Amino acid sequence: MSVPRSCSFRTTESALILIDEKGPSFAMFQLRPRTGLHFFFLSTFILYLAVVSQSELFAQNPGFAKEPVIVEYDVDPAWPHYPEHVSKKGWVSGLAVDDQDQVWFFKKGPDPVQVYTADGKFVRTWGKDNFVNPHQLRIDHAGNIWVTDFGLHIVQKYTPEGKLLMTLGVRGEKGQDETHFNMPTDMAITRSGDIFVTDGYGNRRIVHLDKNGKFIKAWGEYGSQPGQFILPHAIVVDSQGKLYVADRNSGRIQIFDQKGQFLDQWSGLLMPWGLSVTADDDLWICGSSPHWWKRHGKYPEYKDQLFLKLANDGHVKSLWTIPLGDIGEDKNNPKVSRLKPGEAVGVHCIAQDSKGNVYVGDIYGERAQKFIPITKRSEEADSTDPGPQ
Repeated sequence: MSVPRSCSFRTTESALILIDEKGPSFAMFQLRPRTGLHFFFLSTFILYLAVVSQSELFAQNPGFAKEPVIVEYDVDPAWPHYPEHVSKKGWVSGLAVDDQDQVWFFKKGPDPVQVYTADGKFVRTWGKDNFVNPHQLRIDHAGNIWVTDFGLHIVQKYTPEGKLLMTLGVRGEKGQDETHFNMPTDMAITRSGDIFVTDGYGNRRIVHLDKNGKFIKAWGEYGSQPGQFILPHAIVVDSQGKLYVADRNSGRIQIFDQKGQFLDQWSGLLMPWGLSVTADDDLWICGSSPHWWKRHGKYPEYKDQLFLKLANDGHVKSLWTIPLGDIGEDKNNPKVSRLKPGEAVGVHCIAQDSKGNVYVGDIYGERAQKFIPITKRSEEADSTDPGPQ
């Protein structure tokens, strides 16, 4: 039996009527069973009609959600568990998750590289006295750790235990040639080992090097046209080899192939500070709503703090707002104790683990936080109820 998707049920005092909204009523069932057995068969048949009707609806509309589903993110206020000998303070500017779901921080302070498990247990720290202005941390497919230090104008590659393997750029020297950077911000490492550096605060270009650090090419200049940059602040590469660049101060994501050919741009969504990409090629972005970056010599106060998930074709899959915290007027001397769990002031980096947990580094709030996805199904799915007016 097939029940049209346009059908509905009506009841009277003595009958159940099955109606086709696009035509005449076509069935009536008596609601006065004479025995318990009659009642059993009647109620079973009515339930059968309801199930068949719903199944027919979903068969005709496979994309139709059975129930409205909402994903919220709840902060884990106890994460991570800092040991007494490890510094808590310092801007968390870089953050990544390895293939064991261990979370890596890169931050200012005496313990710049810190590692924690997904449940918050301390693993290790290293890098004391190695860095001046830590900025971003990435993990390549072999498990090596890559960092940028814009104060030293370098990109470095380390083992997970902290042994230095490679330095790109000249330590303490800025420049715009094949061997120098000028305040680099981030790097993306492909499966083949090619290195793409956002160079950065000073040069407004992307630098491509081979797996041994040999210069291949660079592209980009200051400007707001496709292929130009106001500030290339973050970069990631997806499984297809496409490069996504967060041009932060112009409020856009630019997309390139690995030869530097401009492919597309997504603008007007937010001011993108940090990027990460999942195994399914979803792009996660953290930042704030679009605004003037600097006006009349002043930087703006943030309206909000956001993280956003986009498909690789640019359509929005998820948007979540983090409550904006209060650290006082001087961001260089913040009163971090004012912040509550789940609040943020300057989200700078973002990463996800295999279970969908989202980790966000906050520079002005001087901390990293873990947000756990909570899937909720609406208990009020009545489309005729407009809700509060």
